[in-house]
Amino acid sequence: MVLARLKEDIDTIMARDPAARSRLEVVLCYPGVHAMIAYRLSHWCWKKDFRLVARVISATAKVFTGVEIHPGATIGRRVFIDHATGVVIGETAEVGNDVTLYQGVTLGGTSLEKGKRHPTLLDGVIVGSGAAILGPHTIGAGARVGANAVVLDDVPPGVTVVGIPAKAVVRKDKTKAEEFCAYGMPTDEMPDPVARAMDALRDQITALSERVRELEGTPATVVPLTVARSEEEPPEVPPTDGNDQPPAKAAVSA
Repeated sequence: MVLARLKEDIDTIMARDPAARSRLEVVLCYPGVHAMIAYRLSHWCWKKDFRLVARVISATAKVFTGVEIHPGATIGRRVFIDHATGVVIGETAEVGNDVTLYQGVTLGGTSLEKGKRHPTLLDGVIVGSGAAILGPHTIGAGARVGANAVVLDDVPPGVTVVGIPAKAVVRKDKTKAEEFCAYGMPTDEMPDPVARAMDALRDQITALSERVRELEGTPATVVPLTVARSEEEPPEVPPTDGNDQPPAKAAVSA
């Protein structure tokens, strides 16, 4: 069983890492392989209730590989830990088949409870370097977590998330479902913020140019200006001396 799993791990690395030149090189020089061998041994001891022995094996592997995998974690087949250093996988974490983890990944817990407190990664997940998935969240099959992202919620299947906190940016195309994406970052699909800002400016300039052309083609309308008086001025009365009487009204004959 151990040898069969080891062969799968080596084949996986040969398929996903173009720097791997031979199987012997993988066995001798890849700390991710060494960490997985130690994990499987410590996990077997953990299930057999040799808990202290399991922890000692795990701690020793951490010294030599830089990878800390709790022996209580559940890890599937063909899991590739690339570059390996700084990877931390907690006790109740669950990792499916064909998962790829890069250096500095943390599958951590955010609760002091003894129950499920670490994330679950379903089949085919890719987690980029420095990313942290914190809490009992589920990362859907085929999802990709970008480098240095911090995931604090569930991630749907086939979705790429980046940022702090991680947000969905790309939904995987069905035609690319089988393609491998290094570091979980699809560079051909990622939105470029600078390009997006330039596109927005270009759209605004185009809209303003059209508006100017419309205004230039419209004849000018002259609006008459009127001066409004705030108070009505009384009508002018011709000057009179003090003896003058106002003129009598003309009699109206019936």
